[in-house]
Amino acid sequence: MANTLFTRLSLGLFLLLMAVAVLFSVLSLGSLKQYNASIDQELNRDLAKRLVADRNLVADGELDQQALKALFELYMSINPSIEIYLLDTEGRILSYSADPDKIKRNRVSLEPVRRLLGDMADYPVLGDDPRSHDRRKVFSVTPVPSEERREGYLYVVLRGGEYDSAEAMARSGHYIEMAAWALGASLVVALLAGLAVFRILTRRLTRLTGLVAEFEHSDMSREPRKTWRQQRPVVRDEIDYLGVTFDDMASRITSQIRQLQEKDTQRRRLVAQVSHDLRTPLASIQGYIESLKLRSGRLSPQERDAFLDIALRESRRLGRLVDELFELASLEACERKPETEPFSLAELVYDVVQKHQQEADRRQVALMVTGDPAMPMASGDVAMTERVLDNLISNALSYSVAGGVVELCFEGTSAPAVMVRDAGPGIPEQDLPHIFDPFYRGSQDAGKVEGLHAGLGLAIARHIMDLQQGSIRAGNRAGGGAEFRIQLPVHRAGGA
Repeated sequence: MANTLFTRLSLGLFLLLMAVAVLFSVLSLGSLKQYNASIDQELNRDLAKRLVADRNLVADGELDQQALKALFELYMSINPSIEIYLLDTEGRILSYSADPDKIKRNRVSLEPVRRLLGDMADYPVLGDDPRSHDRRKVFSVTPVPSEERREGYLYVVLRGGEYDSAEAMARSGHYIEMAAWALGASLVVALLAGLAVFRILTRRLTRLTGLVAEFEHSDMSREPRKTWRQQRPVVRDEIDYLGVTFDDMASRITSQIRQLQEKDTQRRRLVAQVSHDLRTPLASIQGYIESLKLRSGRLSPQERDAFLDIALRESRRLGRLVDELFELASLEACERKPETEPFSLAELVYDVVQKHQQEADRRQVALMVTGDPAMPMASGDVAMTERVLDNLISNALSYSVAGGVVELCFEGTSAPAVMVRDAGPGIPEQDLPHIFDPFYRGSQDAGKVEGLHAGLGLAIARHIMDLQQGSIRAGNRAGGGAEFRIQLPVHRAGGA
């Protein structure tokens, strides 16, 4: 629970609120103090002038020292929050109403005095506090005995020592307690509101985490029981986008795992089939060679030649199987890339037919080409396409009986395509979907048919056509026999 996003957000919010509370307290106290000082100075800006006028401190143009002394004594008793000082024109303190033991200065700076007298609306202006070496306070001031005959200044500190003591007591008492309670209540409300908002914001993340965890602990070969799209069919924000992306990712992972499982099943079947197909010619070769060795003195020349012919035929069969295995592995690994060029498919068909004519004559099978050879130029690899035609014609000849016909028919004029047809038994319907699978053996006894010993020729043909972006299809003729159709892309002048 301590590592959840909600917990971390809550802790971060708490620390943030604490920092805000401290900053607010410092700024509010400072600004409040500044505000109160401004208000106090504005309300009492003419206090010094009124004191001079009300108490008759000036008589016949001279400062009345007795009246000034009486003023000091009066205000020490009725308003101890202010302190009154008499300054000369240099700022030296001549007399005052405060406690003599607490006076720390013998003069104050006149720069704040001149500034306030120059602009009585410039608040707050802080002047030196005679009771401290470094403290500054708001004040009221007036020249005495008059503005025209300036012999000094009546300097009134509006917040004297008694005011400071009273303010300190107020801060340490009920005021501080009320402020603390108000600030604490505000922080608690803000914290609860923030936690509620965080819970709402992280609720969908929690659900998404649950979906991820459920998928993680499954076998990943099945689609998740619950998906984000079921809960949030419309993408509204980044969290919805993450959920939809996870659904797509889970689907791809499931599909890929299924493909891997299918590939593994095919690999196991492939290994078993390859082992069987390799073992058969090897056993035959080994058996005939051992017979030659054990019975060499008792065999006639004709029998030795027959044994050697069989061993040679099986070794060639083994060699073809190994070559096809390497070719299929190279095609599946995409190690062989087609060298695409424009060429005439019709001319290639005639060349390949000529190459297989001798084998057709030996089998007493008619090999013929039909259809209109006027087709568009094909785009592909000539050698690879020739390999496909070799496989298809070899298979057709293998399944044909003496007196049969193998026909290569040009089909259509809009795309380079050719059909390879035979008059054999055809392909059983249940075998058609798997006819291009490596090592697939159909319901017929393919082992009796020469050339289909490994079931790799059609698989190689399909890979070659896929690499050339062409197509190959298998089917049965209406009158009996199998047919295969290959089609290549049309060459586009000036195209890639």
